[in-house]
Amino acid sequence: MRAVHFCGSCGKVQPPVPVDYFTFFGFPRKLNLDTAALEKEFYALSRRLHPDVFVQANSEERAWSLEQSSMLNDAYRTLKDPVKRSEYLLRIEGVELEEQSKQATDKARATGELKKQVVPPDLLEEVFELNMHLEELRVQKKIGEDDPALLEEIGKAKLSLEEKYDALLNELKTQWHEWDKSVDGRTEYGTEEDRRKILGRMLDVLNRRNYVRNLVRDVNEALEN
Repeated sequence: MRAVHFCGSCGKVQPPVPVDYFTFFGFPRKLNLDTAALEKEFYALSRRLHPDVFVQANSEERAWSLEQSSMLNDAYRTLKDPVKRSEYLLRIEGVELEEQSKQATDKARATGELKKQVVPPDLLEEVFELNMHLEELRVQKKIGEDDPALLEEIGKAKLSLEEKYDALLNELKTQWHEWDKSVDGRTEYGTEEDRRKILGRMLDVLNRRNYVRNLVRDVNEALEN
């Protein structure tokens, strides 16, 4: 089902209804989304919903076009990005990611609160060693020393993390196929329990990927400061 943007009889813009972004464009809740079709639909709706088209309309229609156009832009930005699309699907299915965002990090630093952050088990040893290297680097910078061997070790760790980051996107896409099969009602993926398991695996991949992204950011900050 696609959200009704215009009256079927008179063609006038309609008030926005509370629908998810997939429904707004008339797509099923699938993650292997046809981005070319999404872009085509976006530009087609943009031309018809843009507030400039309704400058001569009454105030109600102008307000509706503005709201519809705003939702259109938000929906397009979210669905065209593969990771944002995955995170959005999890949210509308009632699953929240851990707070690994830079915003959460900055807030924790400003307030002194402990940010929720779970180290992925497969990264425990690597993260422990990396943090020791980063702390050593900060101390050396304070006293004006330079250790090329230490910088080389940190550089290798950064490269390894970047490779993991890319690999996790491929792992996420594998879960997309499982989810889409469940949407199609495939018997081996069709139960609510199966869907929850798929969402759980996607959540795990996204949390690990966000954690790795933040590690890379921390390394870059340590190297630049």
